Amino acid sequence: MYNPKIMLVTGGSGFIGSNYIEHVLECNPDLVVINYDLLTYAANVGFSEEIMQQYPERYKFIKGDICDESLLSEVFSNHSIDTVVHFAAESHVDNSLTNPDVFLQTNIMGTNALLKVSLKFWKERYGLDVDRCRFHHISTDEVYGTLTLEQQDIFTEQSPYQPNSPYSASKASSDHLVRCYFESFNLPITMTNTSNNFGPRQHGEKFIPTIIRSCFNKEAIPVYGEGKNIRDWIFVKDHCEMIHKVIQHGQVGESYNIGGDNEVANIDLCRTISELMNKLDDDSFDYQQLITFVKDRAGHDLRYAINMDKYRQNIGGAKHTPFGQALRTTINYNLSLLNKDALT
Repeated sequence: MYNPKIMLVTGGSGFIGSNYIEHVLECNPDLVVINYDLLTYAANVGFSEEIMQQYPERYKFIKGDICDESLLSEVFSNHSIDTVVHFAAESHVDNSLTNPDVFLQTNIMGTNALLKVSLKFWKERYGLDVDRCRFHHISTDEVYGTLTLEQQDIFTEQSPYQPNSPYSASKASSDHLVRCYFESFNLPITMTNTSNNFGPRQHGEKFIPTIIRSCFNKEAIPVYGEGKNIRDWIFVKDHCEMIHKVIQHGQVGESYNIGGDNEVANIDLCRTISELMNKLDDDSFDYQQLITFVKDRAGHDLRYAINMDKYRQNIGGAKHTPFGQALRTTINYNLSLLNKDALT
């Protein structure tokens, strides 16, 4: 089993990264975590102060760009980093359609800079010993493209890459870079590709927070096309636990799919959240009437679904919080930001 000692988490103030840091600090009492984040618009700015109060001796924040090789090298040297968990990425598909350049810069060139610095430092310090250093890359199921509604053969680790947006293309490129650093330079890497995450600290631009906020404000809930697009949803806290298990128990050079075993059509997700929100009000307002179909976006993948057999066979059991319970937790978190009483 691989045991990280001093971990650099890139994008650790983001949605999944912040939940991951919270998980590993709680579950690994000897681990030191360095959060390296540029604090772009999607970051949870108050997270560091909150987590620092809980773990003042084991947590440090450094503001920085993953494209900055000089600063990264300084961080590795000053803190003797032995493990990288790479979350930092531009991730909003709609934004990638209007401004792809920033996605290519951050997701491809930033990943390459991080790989270069990791390779140089660990080659000098640890001789790339797989028991002493590890690079874990977080990716997405969107690199595989789309499935049909009827398709039985869902995404596996052997599925061909067929990205359909600048976002997924940039993530596919970063995946290939990570793999090639293992094949060409023996950098000890593992990688995970995950389905759609939801839960606390997710940015308001994402689909589930948008539904909750629209219900709260009694505004239109925008749904692309006819709402038939299907996503596999995983609760972020379950995902973070499984990421860490891969880091500890995964085979170097391998990738593992992590999904929620929970395919839901967008329209059905809107209806489910609307029904839960209906229970909050006494004025008999039906939030489902807010659902509004809008023009579909370009390159909108129809369906994602992940096969987790490799994870189960090689890592172990996959924890999945019941969807209704996880949705209630997510709704209550978002309502707390909106100063609304919680769902009971």
